[in-house]
Formats: sequence, structure tokens, C-alpha cells
Amino acid sequence: MFDLHRLRLLRELKHRGTLAAVAAALSYSPSSVSQQLAQLEAEVGVPLLEPVGRRVRLTEQAEILVAHTEAVLERLERAEADIATSLTDLTGTLRVAAFQTAALALVPTALTLLRATHPRLRLHITQREPEKALPALLARDFDIVVAEEYPGNPNPRPDGVEQEDLCDDPLRLALPQRPVDIADGPQAALRSLAGHPWVMEPGGTAARHWALTLCRTAGFEPDVRYESTDLLLHRRLVEQGHAAALLPDLVWSDQEPTVPVRELPRGQRARRLFTAVRRGSSHHPAVRACRQALRQAAAGNAPLAPKPPPPPPPPPAPTPTPTPTTRSGPAASR
Repeated sequence: MFDLHRLRLLRELKHRGTLAAVAAALSYSPSSVSQQLAQLEAEVGVPLLEPVGRRVRLTEQAEILVAHTEAVLERLERAEADIATSLTDLTGTLRVAAFQTAALALVPTALTLLRATHPRLRLHITQREPEKALPALLARDFDIVVAEEYPGNPNPRPDGVEQEDLCDDPLRLALPQRPVDIADGPQAALRSLAGHPWVMEPGGTAARHWALTLCRTAGFEPDVRYESTDLLLHRRLVEQGHAAALLPDLVWSDQEPTVPVRELPRGQRARRLFTAVRRGSSHHPAVRACRQALRQAAAGNAPLAPKPPPPPPPPPAPTPTPTPTTRSGPAASR
């Protein structure tokens, strides 16, 4: 029978790509990982790794082993869930990754709910963007990932991951706090900002691809002068009049919008938030409890009413014409 620990190392190598990455993730030395994989190769009796330049890749036989290892780990995860279900109290540690706005707007409320209902459950929270968090979920760095999906930009659905919708987060055009003539209608409003600086997420992200497509569909190439994954920085740049932006309502979860916002074209008005877990773990009581708390937190963040642009200042009042004063009394009769 093959050693499960060594099989897991082989699986880690598939997901992380290099021996050094496996060693760093598991707090081993690279030489120790190599020795363990060499012993597994001797157990199996066929080559499992082949050199490619300075790296190694899995052979066909290694890929077969990894597929079976995934199935074994999934069954073990289900067994863990069944044991946890048989207990009356939730304990242990649940590792959650969430992107910035969800971490700010949803996670603290979810933690408060879980502290009240399951005080012995320990939550470990990491802020991580979905592009990195979802692969890390499969690598077992996290148990739950809170992720986002922009209109027309569906996330790849990795094998072995189960997703559950959390909520829709409305998206709006945020207008800079400086005089800009904004036309009526979603497309026209976007075009009105064709010559204005923009702030967007970095290139290569789903949010950036969505935003560029939205602007190009409106008929212009945006002048992107500022790039950041920090949507609070986007908000600040808009507030100071330096840029226009496309912001989700969760950015304003702690207050009313401080800048005018406009509706976007139909079909582009919300991003989808969801939770992702490894297949086999969705029935774990701690996972179910955390997902429920996140849903309750999301339900408490109702969509905001768009703040209309400020009305134009009224025309200046006409200067009154002075009326001659008629003198009366004794002095007037002189």
C-alpha cells in the first residue's frame, strides 16, 4: 500500500508547481521533499517525475496517482465532516480567504455572528484576491474562499471545487467630485468621461477586463492613470476629483456614497459574490455555519440608492434698482 503522506506531497507538487514551493508551504526542506518523492517512486516502481530544464513535471503515471489521491482526500474530508456532525459543539480552526471589500464589509459581521453561536470555533482570516485564493483552496491552504465574478467574465470552475452564491453586489459609475458635464443614460454617462482620468484594477484581472470592455462598448478607450487592487484607494481618488471609477456598493457599506453615482448599462449592473469550498467539505458543520454567517452578513448590506449628481447652481438674482427716498417732515417743507 502506498504511503498517504508521500502521495499528498506528489499532489502538492502538481498544485504548486515546484519542489521549493511545496517545501515552503509545508515547512520542509526541498531535499526532504525530494527524498520523500524518491521513496514514493520506489514504492510505485515507475518514474513519477521527469526533468524539464531546472524544474520537474509529473509523468502520466504520477497524474494517475494524483487523481486517486484527490479521491482519497475527498473521502477523508467527508469522514471528518461526518465526525464533526456527530458532535454537539463546533471546535477547531476554519481558514477563510476573502477579497478586500468582502473582508471589510462582510467578514467582521460574520465573525460576530459565529462568536455568538459557536464560541469555540476559531476563524483564521486572510485577505486574498480570488485569482490566488482559489488555487490555494485546492492546495488546502484555505477551507473557504469568498470570491467575486464580474458580468461576462465567469471564473474557471476548477475540478474539485464547489461554489455557492452569496449575493449580488451592484456596480455603479462613480463620478469625480469636480465639475464634469455628464450626459443622461448609462452609455452616454460613460462616454462623458472619455477624456477624464480613470482608476482601475491592474491588468490581467477579471475586474480590469470587465471595465475595459464596458468602456470600449461605450465607444472609447479609457485613460487609465491609476491601478490598484485596493478599491478604497479608487474611492479616495474619486472623492478628491482625480479619477472616475466603477465601484461596487460594498465600498460604501459603512456610509452613503460621498460622490455622485450613476447606473451602468443593463447586464453590467452587479458582480456576483460566492463562496467556494473543496468538494467533500461542504457538509462540514463549521463550513455550513460560516457560509450561513456570511449569507446573513450579506443580507444586511442592502443595495444603496444611487446618489444623483448635484443640481446646477441657481442663476444669480438680479441686482435690485435703488428706489429714491422721499423726504418728509419739517425738513421737507423748507
